[in-house]
Amino acid sequence: MSSDPQNLLFIMSDQHSRAMLGSGGHPVVQTPNLDELARQGISFANAYTNSPICVPARASLATGRYPHDIGAWDNAAPYTGDVPSWGHRLEEQGIAVTTIGKLHYRNETDDTGFADQRLPMHVLNGVGDLYTLVREAHIPIKEGVGRKQILDAGPGESSYTQFDRAVTAEAVNYLRNEAPVSKEPWALFVSYACPHFPLIAPQEYYDLYPPERVVFPKQYGLHERPKHFVLEEYRRLSGLADELDEATIRKAIAAYYGLCTFMDAQVGQVLSALRDSGLDQTTRIIYTSDHGDSMGEHGLWFKSTMYEGATAIPLILSGPDLPKGIRVTENVSLVDCFPTILDAVGVPLKEEDRDLPGESLLKLVKGAPAPNRTVFSEYHAAGSITGVFMLRDETYKYVHYVDYPPQLFDLLQDPDELTDLAADPRYKEVIRRFERQLIDEIGDPGMINAAAKQDQARRLRLHGGREHVVSQGFKVPFTPVPDVK
Repeated sequence: MSSDPQNLLFIMSDQHSRAMLGSGGHPVVQTPNLDELARQGISFANAYTNSPICVPARASLATGRYPHDIGAWDNAAPYTGDVPSWGHRLEEQGIAVTTIGKLHYRNETDDTGFADQRLPMHVLNGVGDLYTLVREAHIPIKEGVGRKQILDAGPGESSYTQFDRAVTAEAVNYLRNEAPVSKEPWALFVSYACPHFPLIAPQEYYDLYPPERVVFPKQYGLHERPKHFVLEEYRRLSGLADELDEATIRKAIAAYYGLCTFMDAQVGQVLSALRDSGLDQTTRIIYTSDHGDSMGEHGLWFKSTMYEGATAIPLILSGPDLPKGIRVTENVSLVDCFPTILDAVGVPLKEEDRDLPGESLLKLVKGAPAPNRTVFSEYHAAGSITGVFMLRDETYKYVHYVDYPPQLFDLLQDPDELTDLAADPRYKEVIRRFERQLIDEIGDPGMINAAAKQDQARRLRLHGGREHVVSQGFKVPFTPVPDVK
């Protein structure tokens, strides 16, 4: 379905789990602006990232292709523009594209299709995090990087909250002073760093969530968390294999809630500027995030696994000509954004884009049937000793670990993923069906895992070798922001 040309406002956050929305049913987290956006538009109840880590997820979003198709394995393989982005396609049609905030590509000089980058945040030194390339079992770790981020949680300002305030100011200025005088359709990509770590929330937002009110994470305790070997190694490499005390956990979750509400307030300012300029009548809006955060659930923190906390993302679509208050239950993912963006501004797909795995979400909104739509995610980065692949259909989530046992969850009966069915003989045929489907969709997962590790070994050699990188550990716990002064 093609549509009349429209302006596009694409708002993206970082590490915002789908569950952390008032409109998503969370009993505590306050996100009034995103809730209103959902009431005025369409929310996708089953949206997923194509990789639960920043750089690969953002490369998939830009290109509409899966990470293994473009070699975006990890946080040291940033997007360089070698595969066409939706920015290229819009610019080819004369539609101005402006980005404000986090992109997490290699640098701002690459031809990524986003020539007008304001306050661009890219990977560290154009290289990214080399430690993400080391993916073997029993690697010695520099103690405390992941753990310290939990222990340091609390109220205050960080470089990320300061950066996001600057992103908001720049976006508001664009919508009030530049967009109204544009004679051609435009696209604005506003990308925030929060609620990504550090878990430091501005005092007024942190105070909204007394620690005793936060929802304690499910399956957190040592006696109840899943003991899959790949997950156990991830916990160890994160420095969080043991149990933290309850007060520390609640403080960290309160800070995350506060950051979600802080980010929502930034979104509210941008949406107000759009309305004040009168452009809300000619602009379609997309809101999403690159991935989520487990926040202690199943004894896991951060992203990097296939549980819902890390892979399930919010996705909201709104516009003056779109239905209001609609909840779409079909499975969707970030690769659907490329064709959706083109459709939203009236740009047809090029012939070379016809093999993209995603499709325009406007088709689902208009009622096109999508029976048993399956979404795909993969992970080849920090903390995972092997390639991890996920398929989710209407009923099940299947997680394939190369050379290790799989996981299987019935998300209709067990939405909290408390019971792994993979070892139950009654589900043997379900496992076999997913194994066949995974091969049909992407080829041999073992070969993809080998290709990822081969490329990672090559890049390790380029940067001093494995031992040198291991000795350095993580350079920084999160990507530094650009100068916003």
